[in-house]
Amino acid sequence: MINDFASASKACMEFLHERLGFQLWMVTRTEGDDWIVLSTNDHGYGVKPGQVFRWTDSFCSRMVRGEGPNVAPDARAVAAYAAAAIGQQVEIGAYVGLPLRRADGSLFGTLCAIDPKPQPAEIVKEQPMLQLMVDMLSSLLNAELAAADARRRAERAELEATRDELTGLVNRRGWSMLLSREEERCARYGHPACVVSIDLDELKLTNDTRGHGAGDALLVRASQAIASVTRSSDVIARLGGDEFAMLLVECDYYDAQALLQRLQAKMALQDVKASTGMAMRKPGFDLHEAFALADAEMYRAKRSRKSLN
Repeated sequence: MINDFASASKACMEFLHERLGFQLWMVTRTEGDDWIVLSTNDHGYGVKPGQVFRWTDSFCSRMVRGEGPNVAPDARAVAAYAAAAIGQQVEIGAYVGLPLRRADGSLFGTLCAIDPKPQPAEIVKEQPMLQLMVDMLSSLLNAELAAADARRRAERAELEATRDELTGLVNRRGWSMLLSREEERCARYGHPACVVSIDLDELKLTNDTRGHGAGDALLVRASQAIASVTRSSDVIARLGGDEFAMLLVECDYYDAQALLQRLQAKMALQDVKASTGMAMRKPGFDLHEAFALADAEMYRAKRSRKSLN
């Protein structure tokens, strides 16, 4: 039954393999220089969903830039494809590739195929059919992405019962639920995501020397600093005590680093001292595992800060 982007992708690839041959058909996602395989119809190359290749090595990156055709019966006769690094890694005699685009026109990924042998020149005539399939897949994809965004907003509203009373942030129960739900979307669509673990350095000292009212004020300032650098789609949680966490949705490594720098500046302005750890979600490495790494990095940073004092 074809009822979503994933099943439609598989059905398209099965049909195209029957009609045009080609040993490998793929639906992919691009993110930075990662070229992520979402689904395959493989008959000889051994490529599996979840594998990641370098986008800049691919024929598809050159196709998207307009350096080579969508359908190349003899890929070796196309200079841009002949020079691509992936052609040195695997045997590619023929190539098909078309971009999958988001509703705003930006690149999501590709529908593509390769075969070790050149194919008949007549397959170029199949491009209108291929374009129709890609347009249909893109429409289904964008409908799903819009629905996923709506579900994300609904989840935030649902979490009103899981708010931390003092800061208004999501509590530990809400954090675990949202982390699991976002992981499902990341696994399905190849979204990048980042998790950050934050631990205040002086909450106990503040409580002991200035009272719990001052400690509560410190927690509120910290939550305000964190909220000021995040987007509405991100998740901010107070996990308990002096522990905070951030889930940065569809955020790559460089954007995450820039956000952490802004957070550190905001914390300094609010007179909040904290240790942080960050980790990226990657294919085959889920958000829960990433958060465990971020937590470990945070504790290393905290020990390092203490050793300097």
